[in-house]
Amino acid sequence: MKRRKFFPSFLCFLYGFHYLCSMKRIGLLWVLLLVMLCGKAQTDILMQNPVPKYEVRGAWLTTLSGLDWPKAKATSAENRQKQQKELCQLLDQLQQCGINTVFFQTRIRGSVVYPSKIEPWDVALTGKYDKDPGYNPLAFAIEECHKRGMELHAWVVAVPCFKTAQARKIGKKSLINTHPKLLRRHDGQYYLDPGLPGSAEYVSSICKEIVSNYDVDGIHLDYIRYPEKAESFADGSTYRKYGKKQNKADWRRANVTQMVRTIYNDVKQVKPWVRLSCSPVGKHADVSRYSARGWSAWGTVYQEAQAWLEQGIMDMLCPMMYFKDDHFFPFAADWQEQSHGRTIAPGLGIYFLHPKEKDWPLDVIQRQLAFMRSERLQGQAYFRTLHLTDNTKGLYDYLQGEFYPYPAMLPPMTWQDSMPPQRPELLDRKRVQGIMEEVSWKAQQDNGSYCRYAVYASQERPVDVNDARNLLTVTTETTYTYNLLNATLYGMHLAVTAIDRCGNESEPLYIDGLSVKSKSVHPWAEELKKRSMIY
Repeated sequence: MKRRKFFPSFLCFLYGFHYLCSMKRIGLLWVLLLVMLCGKAQTDILMQNPVPKYEVRGAWLTTLSGLDWPKAKATSAENRQKQQKELCQLLDQLQQCGINTVFFQTRIRGSVVYPSKIEPWDVALTGKYDKDPGYNPLAFAIEECHKRGMELHAWVVAVPCFKTAQARKIGKKSLINTHPKLLRRHDGQYYLDPGLPGSAEYVSSICKEIVSNYDVDGIHLDYIRYPEKAESFADGSTYRKYGKKQNKADWRRANVTQMVRTIYNDVKQVKPWVRLSCSPVGKHADVSRYSARGWSAWGTVYQEAQAWLEQGIMDMLCPMMYFKDDHFFPFAADWQEQSHGRTIAPGLGIYFLHPKEKDWPLDVIQRQLAFMRSERLQGQAYFRTLHLTDNTKGLYDYLQGEFYPYPAMLPPMTWQDSMPPQRPELLDRKRVQGIMEEVSWKAQQDNGSYCRYAVYASQERPVDVNDARNLLTVTTETTYTYNLLNATLYGMHLAVTAIDRCGNESEPLYIDGLSVKSKSVHPWAEELKKRSMIY
């Protein structure tokens, strides 16, 4: 077992230091010294890069063609319940392995999964376009995510619309009927033309509709760029009319940036705490000694995503880093170096683990995860959900059992708001259900929205809320129930903090246990802490 654990860690070390040497970040003597010190097991390496308290742990939940969800079609009351149960089971699995952010595909390709005044219902829900499934999937998903202490970010596919063959099947609210002048045909599909006045406002209107009507935690923009084979994209007339003799590549980049700026400003005007993110192409541009090999955000599809961070019109990037080895490591480091203090949580192509894809061994993803922790990137996201919940190559087990041993919170958006909320106020602690005790605190609001709460436990008093190992859960509830007998026996103490919607955390409310802590620490204290306080 030790040898199995050591092997992927040692490969991670070699790949990481190969990159560090090639980038001339550290001298050869330091490399040799660290090589001498690296002969440790994976647990030792993780001790050097401890599990952070703040980390994005995301999963893309794809509704396109029901790839992740739904499998059942909501054509009857019974099937509607099956569809909802199916989603709850996925969310349970995600929560249990440590996921804290669900990118829920809300706008697919010119159709949506909520009752919209702008676009029709998506076909995946019922098997037919523009057919009401009998409930509101977006509202349901938000409620179920929040019950589990997870954030829901509405995933909006920005520029692509639908295949040309489907254009007339979508219904009266199809873009082909409502805004045909904004569309361009390209490679068998309709796309919005980012260079046309009105395209940015159209996508922004969808984002505003979502943010205004739903308690989403974020808007996640996908495909906010020009399409593949962009040299043949039919925007020549648009360029001649609006290009103003600019270089065409620069003009295209400016168009996409203007779309991002419009959406960011409109979303923040409605709800400043909603986190705006996007998933650019995984390589921003060539880096020193490593070429993007003709596929980059900046050069190929006209996304100047790093500039969006610098200009303050994007809160988080989840670049689609569906690569390995030298296609991954230097480019991941480049994103972090150009983060401008904002959040970088690379997307990992875990679908390549599947035998029908590229059949990657698990250690490809393990090396990437370890490298990102060591480089202090602030999280990761997984594409797609089913490849995670199906435990492809044992990834789910690895995350649940080793890489995510404790919960984590999203990094705070201090650039939006850096003022923490007030400390929670204890209302009551009472015995319930025999040996169970319930503590409750007063509900709080901050800047016009409710707070979440983090619950910590430790044998130390006062509980150290800066230690990620002490975090039990993040919840929207104002109560917490635990096993009083076990908590007393092992001398456990609680702390509760309030978290505003931007992620700022209050000073803790300390709730001391009922026994004096023993001077010796029980060897199973950490496990008992998690199990006995929760159950």
